[in-house]
Amino acid sequence: MSALHLIYHVVYSPGVSPKDPALAIGLKVRHVHFMGFAVDIVKKDSVIDGRDIVAGDVLIGLPSSGIHSNGFSPVRHGLSLEHKVPGEDVTLGEALMAPTVIYVMQVLDIISKGGIKGIAHITGGGFLDNIPRVFPKVLGAVIHNNSWEVPSVFKWIQEGKIEDDEMRQTFNMGIGMVLVVSKEASYRILESGNGAYKAYRIGKVVSGEGVSYH
Repeated sequence: MSALHLIYHVVYSPGVSPKDPALAIGLKVRHVHFMGFAVDIVKKDSVIDGRDIVAGDVLIGLPSSGIHSNGFSPVRHGLSLEHKVPGEDVTLGEALMAPTVIYVMQVLDIISKGGIKGIAHITGGGFLDNIPRVFPKVLGAVIHNNSWEVPSVFKWIQEGKIEDDEMRQTFNMGIGMVLVVSKEASYRILESGNGAYKAYRIGKVVSGEGVSYH
């Protein structure tokens, strides 16, 4: 595969912030890097479109590096960007600006092992909006509570009196990519993940639409 990446480098004068406060989240910046887009080509018979997903398939979660640029608005209410994140050696502002994980090479490696039926990128909308998009209409998901370690930044953000449902529909909660795989493939992926990358079995596909937590 080949890809075209366009990177824009915007330089601001010292002490000047971008006009959009949600983007700048109150931080003074001199350099901001924007990733434009990526264009790729895939053979028609290699497209992963979710049509083969069935009840009983497994959800594999790949960890995020933080909020991945989603949810800046609720974070900015009631929390100081200068405060240290509990249990971490970074401020809230630094945690929010952590670079988003680029999953391309990891996901391509997993796809090469076979058995991948669907891929959901967990952006704005969280699990509740993004996972169902890859399912046939009659299917939904059950997410296993405590099946991965939720980063401390999300726990601290929720102390600002944000309800569970809003957290789950706004933030990735520590999982930036979800793969829908067969049971057989899940064993191969999780065994491989113990060395090359982290991966968690976070749930399963069930009959009936929607996403629930158990």
